[in-house]
Amino acid sequence: MKKTKLSLLALASLVVAGLPAEVESCTNILVTRGASADGSTMLTYAADSHELYGELYYWQGGIFPAGARREIYEWDTGKYLGTIPQARLTYTVVGNMNEHQLAIAETTFGGRSELMDPDAVIDYGSLIYIALQRAKTAREAIHVMTELVAEHGYYSSGESFSLADPNEVWILEMISKGTKEKGAVWVARMIPDGYISGHANQARVTTFPFQSQNKWDDPKAETFNSPDVISFARTMGYFDGADKDFSFSDTYAPLDFGAMRFCEARVWSAFRRVNAQMDQYQDYAMGTNPQNRMPLWIKPDSKLSVDQVMQLMRDHYQGTPMDMTQDLGAGPYACPYRWRPLTWESQGKTYFHERAISTQQTAFSFVTQSRSWLPDPVGGLLWFGLDDTYSTVYMPIYCGIREVPPALEVGNGDFETFSWESAFWTFNFVTNYAYGRYSDMIQDIQRQQQRLEGGFLARQASVEAAAKQMHAQSPEAARAYLTDYSLQQVATVMADWKKLGEFLIVKYLDGNVRDESGTPGHPPYAKKWNDAVAKDTGDKLLYPQEP
Repeated sequence: MKKTKLSLLALASLVVAGLPAEVESCTNILVTRGASADGSTMLTYAADSHELYGELYYWQGGIFPAGARREIYEWDTGKYLGTIPQARLTYTVVGNMNEHQLAIAETTFGGRSELMDPDAVIDYGSLIYIALQRAKTAREAIHVMTELVAEHGYYSSGESFSLADPNEVWILEMISKGTKEKGAVWVARMIPDGYISGHANQARVTTFPFQSQNKWDDPKAETFNSPDVISFARTMGYFDGADKDFSFSDTYAPLDFGAMRFCEARVWSAFRRVNAQMDQYQDYAMGTNPQNRMPLWIKPDSKLSVDQVMQLMRDHYQGTPMDMTQDLGAGPYACPYRWRPLTWESQGKTYFHERAISTQQTAFSFVTQSRSWLPDPVGGLLWFGLDDTYSTVYMPIYCGIREVPPALEVGNGDFETFSWESAFWTFNFVTNYAYGRYSDMIQDIQRQQQRLEGGFLARQASVEAAAKQMHAQSPEAARAYLTDYSLQQVATVMADWKKLGEFLIVKYLDGNVRDESGTPGHPPYAKKWNDAVAKDTGDKLLYPQEP
């Protein structure tokens, strides 16, 4: 969840000035039930940060005494921000989904840097997890979140939130009003059924039907907004046009090259994989045509399965001009990753690396399913993975579980000490070993990935049918069953992934590649790489011709 240390607006000026900028960013894809193959609503999220340890959060719901207070610590840094009244009743939360199948994710767009309030009490991370503990639906969560920041102030920079319950999917974009006024300006839009949306560290809501008064109790309401979202922009000198022309994104987070190339390009790359018309926005994604802005939501050419949505999170711009395996930076084994910093200099000019959905610094990622036809403990499912999305295994974690798998538990490991008992370290061991010979090793990794995920997906219907039947007799028995199932699957993945790491070390020892019989082979570097080395070294490595 941790993202930009700099606003994207500031990023462009750094690129122009030739200064390196560090971007830690996230990606969300939002799928309505009419766009999914089985009627699920789905959210995806990649928590991308070099400083975030991957683990599965858990809060047990409960009842609190009157007058109880809740302490707020900034989610990114642990800084104490203050206290707020505790809710009388809270719901159990597993990761980013609660016991009512409500899921919330986010990406930070930064926006106007002057709109920060250092005295506010609520940061974006706390806002998510408080809302999950207090709301049953996406609409209710939007109401809770916006009331919290109005009362206690919004501490973070600009943020895009994704919200999904079993029936609806919403995007909420919010930015603080800075030190002059407490609170935030914001707009929320429901994604039309049958469509998908996405965001990746750039505000995406442009024009919208302004609501002079929010109709929270109207089930037909499809837009909510702060009453001063336009008037505040006028007061600050950001906007002077007609209300009908007001664009939230263009006002509070204006586009620049970095916003398009590093952020919007990720959304475009996911969209183009499910809609054949998206290539028309390629120049926008590449940062050359801001006028050709892609829409907030699109209709996929066919309905998406949960497996297809997982694959959308495994993207290196394959098949586009930004494909990260095709330039020399990929090395001899087509590694689609570039180590930070994102920008770099050569001969007095500033260059940059692409920023794809799949990236090495992912702490954890997930795909959620919320399903209206199943009891909440069965219908809410968090497919949870550690490390790089391209090589992770999405493991089934039901929202009704009563216990977190030990390998995912908060406090099991940290950045300082490697442990085979930690899923974060186990996945990082395999992935980091593979980076040096990626094009070969990723094939072994994805065979195991597909075998494990395929097994989960094949068993899903029978597991849920059994759990649904149990729930009709005893909801607690169903929760116990799903807890045991989730724990067992994580334990299986942990054992298999450790074996995979050991297998890779043996198979690829010292640059050799052993075949099935164990005989080492010596495959040559790719011709493209050899040609590049020959060009770089000139005659230094040229083998002399025989007379």
